[in-house]
Amino acid sequence: MLTAELLASVETPAVVLDLDQIERNVHEMFAAADAHGVRLRPHIKSHKIPQLMRLQVDGGAVGATCATLREVEVMIDAGCPSVTLAFPLLSADRIARLAALRERAEIRVTLDSVEAATQLGRVAGSHPFDVLLEVDTGQGRLGRPPGAPSVELGLAIAAVPGVRLMGVSSHAGHAYAATDADDLKRIAVAEAGDLVRTAEELRRKGVDVQEISVGSTPSARAGFGLGMTESRPGTYLMNDANMVRLGVATHETCAAFVLATVISRPAPDRVVIDAGSKMLSSDGFGREDWVHVLHRPDLHPAFLSEEHGVFRADDPATAPAIGDRVLVVPHHVCTMMNLADEVHLARQTGVVETVPVPARGH
Repeated sequence: MLTAELLASVETPAVVLDLDQIERNVHEMFAAADAHGVRLRPHIKSHKIPQLMRLQVDGGAVGATCATLREVEVMIDAGCPSVTLAFPLLSADRIARLAALRERAEIRVTLDSVEAATQLGRVAGSHPFDVLLEVDTGQGRLGRPPGAPSVELGLAIAAVPGVRLMGVSSHAGHAYAATDADDLKRIAVAEAGDLVRTAEELRRKGVDVQEISVGSTPSARAGFGLGMTESRPGTYLMNDANMVRLGVATHETCAAFVLATVISRPAPDRVVIDAGSKMLSSDGFGREDWVHVLHRPDLHPAFLSEEHGVFRADDPATAPAIGDRVLVVPHHVCTMMNLADEVHLARQTGVVETVPVPARGH
């Protein structure tokens, strides 16, 4: 596990990734999925870095899942062989850019409307777009409910010229609100059952459903072996304080941190660092211990302003002094990574490379 002392050459505040732990996380998730015959297509919105995508593909992943066209372009430029864009496109310009990329990689699109399918079909030419139907299995975001409502929509999409409906997909985002392992299992079982049932009904109606795809780090392991063909976890690569809270990670398996310096001790029990919401993001604020200071369980978050992180110390006598450096585990690693211009890749020997985050933004 990294320590602040190993990173003496790095100016703060900075995002640091533990490559040794990332490699362990890659291997563990692939082994768990592969044991149940499930293909991994990790969501790279969590890291947005080509070097990490290549670690995942080299570690057994069949390709990547992306949230934005920018992510798709960056990952294909870096050699990703297969990409699912898990977001419907409606802009003619963006669809044209996506279509041009099909000469270099396999591309699939997740959508939930005839309108989005029609826009894709208009530029497909002789090569239909592969699409997956988004099904709402409980989050209440995209998609219709499973069963008859989704089957009706799926049949309408399958009839659109220029697209080929080849799968069903869902994101159990409500798993992030789970209370314990039993709750995660319940969510995973329900999601898998709903998707499998919807896929079977579409098949009976003549649709060649080849893919049953789920995606959520909290529910991923609990869902393996329940009928899906593909899983799209993202956060597992680096983990974060929220995954620790949910019980699917530990502080030891976290691999993404903000390195920060203590800049003030204005009160005996107050520790202020040089990393605020513009480094850690404010996502998750208000939960108890929503961020975690590595190796310092005696420090508890009070609040973040834009450039300052304020923590409460259990014992003022042993709290870090001005000038000391700490590693902070973010609450939500995906939003933290989207704020970073660059990250430092480190091992137990120290920083081995500093790389940009080229797929951040839109």
